[in-house]
Amino acid sequence: QVQLVESGGGLVQAGGSLTLSCAASGRTSSIDFMGWFRRAPGKEREQQASIDWNVNKNTTYYVNGVEGRFTISKDNTKNTVLLQMNNLEPEDTALYYCAAARGLSWDYWGQGIQVTVSS
Repeated sequence: QVQLVESGGGLVQAGGSLTLSCAASGRTSSIDFMGWFRRAPGKEREQQASIDWNVNKNTTYYVNGVEGRFTISKDNTKNTVLLQMNNLEPEDTALYYCAAARGLSWDYWGQGIQVTVSS
């Protein structure tokens, strides 16, 4: 029902910035939340941020340690969610996924996009 495509990943130097984009298509009206997850080498997938997809709401969530460096935003008209990442660290190196939730369930996932931060 919903398709998600990430873009904007790549290789950056520590301290640099990068903005990931997620384009949603299909039945986007069914989405309650949009979020970004990442899976670092040797670690489990972890949610980084989310935002209420309701056109009248902008409630956000950030995992401990990224608020102030990461900013999630949305454009309902364009069916797009962004993750602006500043002051990147090598520990941020991971495969980043865009996801869409209905209620509390993350039902739709993008294919993932690599972010690599070098020292």
